[in-house]
Order: sequence, then structure tokens, then C-alpha cells
Amino acid sequence: MATRSRAQPTPDAATDPARSKPARLRAELFSPTLSYLMEAHNGLSAKIVEEAGFKGIWASGLSMSAALGVRDNNEASWTQVLDQLEFMSDATTIPILVDGDTGYGNFNNVRRLVRKLCQRQIAGVCIEDKLFPKTNSFVGEAQPLADIDEFCGRIKAGKDSQTDADFVLVARIEALISGWGLDEALRRAEAYHRSGADAVLIHSKKSTADEIFAFCREWAGRSPVVIVPTMYYRTPSEAFEANSVNMVIWANHNLRAAITAMRAVSSRIMREHGLIGVEGEIAGVKEVFDLVGQSELTQAESRYLAPQQQRPRAIVLAATQGTKLGPLTANRPKCMIDLRGEPLLRRLVATLNESGVRDITVVRGFAKETVDLANIKTVDNDAFAATGEVASLACAEAALDGDCVVSYGDILFRPYIVDDLIGAEGDIVVVADARWNSPGHRAPDRQIDRVKCGRAFTGSYLDEGPAPLVAIAPDLPSSETHGEFIGLVKLSDRGTSLVKAELARMRADGSIASADLPDLLTRLMAQGVPVSVLYITGHWLDVDDAFDLAKARNLM
Repeated sequence: MATRSRAQPTPDAATDPARSKPARLRAELFSPTLSYLMEAHNGLSAKIVEEAGFKGIWASGLSMSAALGVRDNNEASWTQVLDQLEFMSDATTIPILVDGDTGYGNFNNVRRLVRKLCQRQIAGVCIEDKLFPKTNSFVGEAQPLADIDEFCGRIKAGKDSQTDADFVLVARIEALISGWGLDEALRRAEAYHRSGADAVLIHSKKSTADEIFAFCREWAGRSPVVIVPTMYYRTPSEAFEANSVNMVIWANHNLRAAITAMRAVSSRIMREHGLIGVEGEIAGVKEVFDLVGQSELTQAESRYLAPQQQRPRAIVLAATQGTKLGPLTANRPKCMIDLRGEPLLRRLVATLNESGVRDITVVRGFAKETVDLANIKTVDNDAFAATGEVASLACAEAALDGDCVVSYGDILFRPYIVDDLIGAEGDIVVVADARWNSPGHRAPDRQIDRVKCGRAFTGSYLDEGPAPLVAIAPDLPSSETHGEFIGLVKLSDRGTSLVKAELARMRADGSIASADLPDLLTRLMAQGVPVSVLYITGHWLDVDDAFDLAKARNLM
């Protein structure tokens, strides 16, 4: 019986993390015991191979092509294969031997391929002595083989181009597959060995390993022998060991297993129109997260990301019917009128979500059962017909906790307004439109909540931020009006505490039922609580009547 061909690497070198991936693959190739490589075709399957305990990965050309939905005929370009390999290498710590087909061309293609593989820490490449573009070995009969001298040139070019001294080049011999016989296989093996190949892969598509073992006996361990027992899978591994095989490649079984499992799951879900039957039989989402290292990202975020500003919650006051809209609100509240296929409230909620505000409580009243959007909480003001905005806010007092945005339920605005409001300094900040009296802004007889501030809007990008609120009321003289309150307020943690305290006083003195938000703000200022105004210039609207509705639909 032939003796094994062995070189300098020691057995423990295969698992030494201090050694390069090519060095560890070389150690596996020259190990005194039989080594195994398992197929993978992308980063996830490569992780699974490493998790299973294999010391090396076979990056199968068939599997990578099939995973991309193309044939194993070089239909996937070598750069597309390289992209997959980079993900596989980054995802794992064990070495990868890549199925390099024919080397994707002549000697020039091979040397460029090897340089690129070394850059990505791929441990080795196996190239086969066929013509480019290749055809899978199990398709057809008597495939033509490359000229020996030309293929030896590919081997020499690859070895001359490696940038890691331990990079492994395996020469794959197709003579048995193509029916050229044992003598031709040995002749080619010897030529490839002399040209610098680190190992030879002898391939067969027979159902027994007889011709493989015949080759091994004649080869007599002149260099390591690699096999792919896909067709002669019944042969026990002990027989490979006894016949001086150095490395066994399980070539495509993860891909084939995935096809079987995906077909079964897809068919069952289609048949049953549900997930109950399969959910307990497939990997959980947490397993996916574990495989891809989600916990590491969470730890890294805590180390490298600056603390994120906590986004506030929101309370939307949407209890009123909106009688000025006539029959449009006969059976639904104003917040649910249609704006080009969506309720007004849904667009308002989407804008808040876009700014990171996701904990939203809506105060319902008229036709409350129609306010049933997803991803909102609701509380009810069943006395909506006899009460005002502050009574509705009091219904949502449990949500008045920490930073909070309070919004009317009939307004629309650009997301940047919420972003600027959240970032504005101050415990209580209201938004006011400095273009309150611009032509065409609204019907001239419309009553609005006017604000008087300690500083008028200058229009400068160097504006000093929120201005102090002096007064807010619908009857302020135009000469003292600096803007229109749009129905949007930000409260800090301290601000919510101040508001809740004032709500308690208003309950006690009986003023809460009829009060609106300007009344609440006026009471707070009377007690010395600073209220600030964030100026905007348009980019919002409220929907109160048919004139507003037409503007809103045009805006949408």
C-alpha cells in the first residue's frame, strides 16, 4: 500500500488561529489523518459549515452558480463568484478552498484570479484541466480536455502570482470523467505535480471508488490526493483513509439540502395558506440573528454610537366632528376624512413616524369606532360635544409622561417641522407660522390663534432659536401678532409635569371643560412658566372647511 505524502506542517497547525488561512488549509492537506471539507455557497452556509465543526470549506462552483439561479457553465462571471467568496471569507475563520473551474480562461486569467483570492484571504483554489467555458463534469460524455502543456502554464502562472507562500493550488484531473483512462490521468498528474501543483484532485463519476483507488496506488503519495465522492458516496471513509486519500470534499450537499427544505416549506405554506404547520419545524428568526452575529452589532453600537436622543411620544387631539365640512363628517370625525385615498389622521401619524415618533395616543370622540388605524393607542373623550381641547388632553393624561408632542388631529405638516420642534430648547415650545397673514393662506374671515412673541421672526438663518411667547389669543391686534399657532406643542419631561399640575388646578376650579390649548398656555405663563415659540414659514395646513380640504388634496 502506498504511503501518504506529507510535508512540513504539523497537525495542530490546522487549528492555530495565529496562522493564516492558507497555512491552515495546507496543514489540513498534509495532516496525518483524513481531512474533510464541506460545501458552502454563501456567507450563511459558510457560517453553518464552521458551526458544524469542519476545519475547512469547499466553495463549490456548482452550488454558487445554482444559488444565483444560473448553470454551472461559467454563466456566473468570476467577479460575481469573487463577491460571494468575499462574504464567505469575512463570515468565517476557517480556510476556504474555492472551486475555480478552469481558472476562467488562460494563464493570464489564472494569475489575476489568484491575486484577487489572496487579497480576500481565500486559502486555495482548485482548477480543472478542461476548456473554458467549462461544462459540469456530470453533464454529457467525453468532454474535451485542455492541452497538458497549456494547463501546466496555468498552474505555473497561479503559483507565481500567489502573495501568500502557503496558498494552495490543487490541479483537478478530469481524465477518468472523460473516459481517457488511468494512464492518461497519471500522466497528467505527474505533469501538474512538476509544474508546482500542491495537490491533485482525481475525479470520477462511477458509483464505486475502484478507479480512484487504482489511481492512488499508482500515484504512490507523490503529492496529496483530494477526492469528491459525490457518485461513490456508499464507500466508507475508512476506505479512503486506507487508500492514502488526503482530503475528502463533500461537494454540494448543503445546497441540495436547502432545495429540498425550501420546496417542502414553500409547498406546504401554499397548500395550507398559513404558517401554523411549518413554524415549529424551521429555524427561528433568533437563530438567523445568532448566525449572522446580531449580538456583536448591539455590543458595538453601545461602544461606538453616541447616545441617541430619545424620541418623544405623541398625543393627537382628534375628538371633534368638524361640522364645517358638512356631509363629509356626518358619520366620521374630521380626522378620518379622505385625502386622496387615505384618512387625514393616517397621513399625520405617518409624518410623526417619519420623525421617529412612534408611541402615539389618539383622543377619539365623535364616531370613535371609525378611528381604528394600526399602530396607535386610543383613549376616548365621550363628552366631546360639551368639552374642548384641554378636556381631551386630560383624557390622555396617562400618556403625558416624559418628552411629549401634542398635536391637533386636523393638521398636516412637513416632517422637518417635528424634527426642529423636538430639537428646540425649552420645556414648553409651540410652533407658530410667521407667514400667518400671507395672501391666499386662508379665508380672510377665519379665526386663528395668534401669538405675540418677545422677538419677531427675522427670516435669517442666524435666527436665535425659539422666541419667548408673550401672549396667545384669537383677538390679538394684527400690529402685535407675530405668527399663527398651528396646533403643535412640544413638552419636555419637566414640561409634562408642569402641564399635569395645571390640569389638576383646572379640574379643581372647573375651567377644564371649556378650555382650549391657548387657554392652558396662558395660564402657565401667568404662573411664570416660560413658553417658547418655534417659527416656521408655511409647509403646513389645517383642515377645517371645504376650502382647506381642497388645498390639502392638492398638496397631497
